[in-house]
Amino acid sequence: MSQISKRDAVFPADRHALYDLHRYSAAIRSGDLLFVSGQVGSRADGSPEPVFADQVRRAFANLREVLAAAGCSFDDVIDVTSFHTDPAAQFETFMAVRAEEIGEPPYPNWTAIGVNWLAGFDFEIKVVARIPVTASSSSSA
Repeated sequence: MSQISKRDAVFPADRHALYDLHRYSAAIRSGDLLFVSGQVGSRADGSPEPVFADQVRRAFANLREVLAAAGCSFDDVIDVTSFHTDPAAQFETFMAVRAEEIGEPPYPNWTAIGVNWLAGFDFEIKVVARIPVTASSSSSA
């Protein structure tokens, strides 16, 4: 009989209010994979950055903090899904910020999806990352 393991939640040191308000984990570690919840451009109090480019930068910053809490970086990301409330109007700005953030090839898989609601935000990014061998033995926050 196999045992069902409890979720191994990962949170950044300076977790924002949305995790508690909406009752979700920043990420879940499963074996050598890290499943990161959608990260938005929220300030520490959970409010959105008002300027779209700043919101996208803050979402990437929040993502970096979650990855770092598990001993990962964007180089360990293998799959990305991004959500956009107005892709046609936002795409150029998003691509400029993305180019600053994702590093060198080979790039991760990426799926961009247009949506009509993100709880007051205009952009969200979620990823799956492979946890480096040296980080997989460290404890979660």
